[in-house]
Amino acid sequence: MTLLTNDTVTAELATDRARRLTAAGEAWNARIAAKADSAHLTYRVTGEGEGAVGTVLKAGKHVFRIDEPEGLAGDDVAASPVEIALGALIACQVVVFRLYAQALDIRVDDISVVAEGDLDVRGLFGIDESVRKGFSAIRLNETITGPETQERYDELREVVDAHCPVLDLFANPTPITAQLTKR
Repeated sequence: MTLLTNDTVTAELATDRARRLTAAGEAWNARIAAKADSAHLTYRVTGEGEGAVGTVLKAGKHVFRIDEPEGLAGDDVAASPVEIALGALIACQVVVFRLYAQALDIRVDDISVVAEGDLDVRGLFGIDESVRKGFSAIRLNETITGPETQERYDELREVVDAHCPVLDLFANPTPITAQLTKR
């Protein structure tokens, strides 16, 4: 009988993660080298209202819900849109940390992220139009476990900040077009 320890499982996970990240990077590099346009992706998510102010979203084969707490007229059956936005930022940070740790040969045993965003609801409710409707500030607290020096992890942090797509969405304006159709 083989006894699996936490160290065995962690080592297997790290090996599998490294293999998958390397294979994905090599595949994308080859795909883009063969046809530069293959680097351009379009993501599509659809949503329909549900309950008081909730939404059911579909992204490919995945379905998830977003709602508001009761204090914002919701049924409180799921996280709010702004919580989901912070969650998307956390998830993207974790992916990009893993991706560039592999590429830069920086060992990361574990990573956790806490995101906090400050929002003034006077903008949301139209009480004060000078108040920003979105977050006025976001704080990320990232914790990395591993054997590298602080300087190596700081180097990784800079590369992650420079390449994280969701961080870019928060940090820079993105042109948006909207069209309303009546049925």
